[in-house]
Amino acid sequence: MRLAIIIIVLGAVFLSGCTTESSTVETLEKAGFTDIETQGWDALGCSDDDFYSTKFTAKNVNNQSVEGTVCCGLLFKRCTIRY
Repeated sequence: MRLAIIIIVLGAVFLSGCTTESSTVETLEKAGFTDIETQGWDALGCSDDDFYSTKFTAKNVNNQSVEGTVCCGLLFKRCTIRY
């Protein structure tokens, strides 16, 4: 029973750690996006080299609505925007 609880808790912690909203917003603002809304973890939006993935909707520099994913590495890989 204890093992099951530990596995559930670790799974929840791991999945909640797969998104980084602050880095997502910062990356999008630097690229000129506005009206940014993050939508949580995107399981299939990034490559194996990425640790964090966060879905988003925002307006680009042409004021068009776009959606995509911001992918970030754990230590040395910077964040990239994917559409």
